[in-house]
Amino acid sequence: MEALQNQIKQLIIDALNLEDITVDDIETDAPLFGEGLGLDSIDALELGLAIKKTFNIVIDADDTNTREHFASVANLANYISSQTSH
Repeated sequence: MEALQNQIKQLIIDALNLEDITVDDIETDAPLFGEGLGLDSIDALELGLAIKKTFNIVIDADDTNTREHFASVANLANYISSQTSH
């Protein structure tokens, strides 16, 4: 799971052009939005597209669980893992 989490962290950095941030700077359990990494809704869209392209998983923006999936790297890793293990 740690490898997937690091892959997601790198995906966040690449997708959002976060040049001053490294994988080590992103805490696995820290919030991605607001207080944590400080991402916004535009970042969420970009990240959703990157996840779709990388993992072939479509994240439904209208799904009530989507906010929870995007809450942290740990949540995203769990969600992606659950979607790809079918």
